[in-house]
Amino acid sequence: MQAHPISPFFFFIFFCFPFLLDASSAGARVLLAGDGPLTPKAYLIRYWDKEIHSNLPKSPFILSKASPLNAVDAATFTKLASQNALSTKFSAFCSSAKLFCFPDLAPSLEKHEGNSNFAVYSNKNFTNYGSDLVNGVDSFKNYSDGENIPVDSFRRYGRGSIDHNEKFSTYGPDGNVPDQSFNTYGAHSSGGASDFKKYNEQVNVPNLRFTSYSDHGNRRAQKFSSYTGDTNSGGESFSSYGKNGNASPNEFTSYAENSNVIGSDFTNYGENENGANDTFKSYGFNGNVPENNFKNYGAEGTGSFDTFTNYRDESNVGDDSFQSYAKKSTGGTVNFKIYGKSFNEGSDTFTGYGEGADKPKIGFKIYGVNNTFKEYADKKSVSFSGYSKTSSTTASEETTAKKVSGSLVNKWIEPGKFFRESELKKGNVMPMPDIRDKMPQRSFLPRTITSKLPFSTSKIAPLKETFHTADNSTMEKIIMDALDECERAPSPGETKRCVGSAEDLIDFATSVLGRNVVVRTTENVKGSKKNIMIGSVKGINGGRVTKSVSCHQSLFPYLLYYCHSVPKVRVYEADILDRNSKAKINHGVAVCHLDTSSWSSTHGAFLALGSGPGRIEVCHWIFENDMTWTTADE
Repeated sequence: MQAHPISPFFFFIFFCFPFLLDASSAGARVLLAGDGPLTPKAYLIRYWDKEIHSNLPKSPFILSKASPLNAVDAATFTKLASQNALSTKFSAFCSSAKLFCFPDLAPSLEKHEGNSNFAVYSNKNFTNYGSDLVNGVDSFKNYSDGENIPVDSFRRYGRGSIDHNEKFSTYGPDGNVPDQSFNTYGAHSSGGASDFKKYNEQVNVPNLRFTSYSDHGNRRAQKFSSYTGDTNSGGESFSSYGKNGNASPNEFTSYAENSNVIGSDFTNYGENENGANDTFKSYGFNGNVPENNFKNYGAEGTGSFDTFTNYRDESNVGDDSFQSYAKKSTGGTVNFKIYGKSFNEGSDTFTGYGEGADKPKIGFKIYGVNNTFKEYADKKSVSFSGYSKTSSTTASEETTAKKVSGSLVNKWIEPGKFFRESELKKGNVMPMPDIRDKMPQRSFLPRTITSKLPFSTSKIAPLKETFHTADNSTMEKIIMDALDECERAPSPGETKRCVGSAEDLIDFATSVLGRNVVVRTTENVKGSKKNIMIGSVKGINGGRVTKSVSCHQSLFPYLLYYCHSVPKVRVYEADILDRNSKAKINHGVAVCHLDTSSWSSTHGAFLALGSGPGRIEVCHWIFENDMTWTTADE
């Protein structure tokens, strides 16, 4: 019988990829079918058997995170990665490998010359939308509602329009990692108004950008109501807002109210405006660790009137910076009321405020503590009116402040997120935080691919090229945040590593704990955001101090875990019961940190539980899709 020639492709596969070396000839025959022993998942199973020496079954949890690539795709993408050419197959790579990628939005050639009414719309790139329109209304309702990774781009929106109105209602609510931009919005427009209501409310990790917003506008009113309320993390930026405008009133009402770790950046706001009337009401109210940055605000304006009311009131920590405010303006009026009256004060810095201004009127009322004025205009050109900086508190006032601060803490530190070890007791009723995984679904990549991808801030350029990442984009920030966390020095006693493949995950866990290990994770998400009852409790290692490796997800294009081992922890497993029926609904894993001496004094655990670093132990549940490793015989 004549032998069939062997394809050079099979030589390449078998000699280049270690997970294929032990494959049988039968396995080779199913290679093109995309199934069998040559897939990354099959290799992971064999790797588990080789590296982990416990008698327990393989972890279904870990296997569910394995790369879904078939053998052919794994080989193809590995070869492309070795050639720095993955970007040429970006869409196919993201789809096949189950990654988190923003879609590439091609320029839209659609024309929108009349009035439009968009409802239930998402992931759209509008180019040259509504230019030179006269009168009429454009209305957007339920736009990108509840979308996962919505990407919307408006370029040259409403340019040169006359007496034309835009209404955005319920724009992008409940979105996860939204990336939305408006470029040259309403430039050179006259009259009319734009009204944004409930803009990106209750979204997670947004990146919202307005560039060249209403520049050269004439008597055009802009209003933002309920802008990014109840938002978690992320950032917003306004660049060149209202530049060279004439008598254009701008109003922000309820801006970033009740938001968590949000950053706002206003650059060149109202520059060279004539007769502007800008109002910020309830700006950053009740925020947690806000960072607001105003640069070159109202520079060289004439006869402008700016009002900040309830700015950053009742916020927790955070940093605010005003630089070059009302510089070289003429005859303007600026009023700040209840600025930065926080209970856990952050830092506020004013640099070059009113510098070179001609007869401005500036008033501060009820201004918070921990504030710095640098290069402030001389007293001849600036008048303080009604300024009453908060003073040090008496003992009784301090007690009251703590009580109020406690209510603030309850807003941002979800009940049950942190708890004391004594609460893990059978029959105890306690709040369960929302342990659901809110990150986009992703899978590990095979190590044959991750080993060929750059993973450092020093090599950010080729990494951005691979994942089609634009400068100053949401994805760039996501990647940089993850890399920064992975590259930071470990805390005292901490052993850490970021892993992007299941093989690296196993290697790190076994390097710390040995090969007789087991993965523990909370069974499901039942009981989230409810009061639950603790059932039977088991302390791992008999409840004694033990070694463990905990792994927490980081947002990144592929599944990435920040894994670390810290000293002096106890690990528990507990049945979670329905409070009313006493029926078991979940099986939870909790880690108690006994040494908190190196934690920050502003850590959420201390805000929630009281006390401070090194004075108490702090426990938390293992959330959905996170895990902790311990030795199997414990």
